[in-house]
Amino acid sequence: MKHRLIFLFGGLLTLAMIGIAQDAQQAAPPAAPAAAQERIIKQVRHQLLMLPYLGVFDNIAFRVNGYNVMLVGQVVRPTLKSDAESALKHIEGVEHVDNQIEVLPVSPMDDGLRRRLYRAIYGYPAFTKYAMVPQKPIRIIVKNGHVTLEGVVDNDADKNLAALRANGVANVFSVDNNLQVVKP
Repeated sequence: MKHRLIFLFGGLLTLAMIGIAQDAQQAAPPAAPAAAQERIIKQVRHQLLMLPYLGVFDNIAFRVNGYNVMLVGQVVRPTLKSDAESALKHIEGVEHVDNQIEVLPVSPMDDGLRRRLYRAIYGYPAFTKYAMVPQKPIRIIVKNGHVTLEGVVDNDADKNLAALRANGVANVFSVDNNLQVVKP
């Protein structure tokens, strides 16, 4: 009798473990083949760069996990957040878009800071090379007087100079320099 109870308990435990393993497999996103994932990444990047109102004061990044895309970043216009999501939903192979883009608060003070920061950075002669391209590589994110610089520059000197120029603008509370140095 005792052996039957142990056998029955062991069988029920095994069935429970199999059920948990199957649930975990169903919850995990399907893994995309490497070629399909590279194609999705390329198309997502293209679609985001083609957004008509994406500007220097917006920062949108993404992560691709299998057939799912997660959007992160900050935008000034709420319509840009929804435009980014809808542009990606039509890409072949994308099953789900998780839109975690933050819409920055409306503030006349922040708008004034954005204009002054743009002039301080892109108006400086050393940054003329960055101002010439259609999609500006240095993104200026302003939230309640706090500035974050995102994007890419050619060298450490440009990275430090951009932060120095931003710190020199009146009414800036803080500057986070998240610029990445990418060798050409």
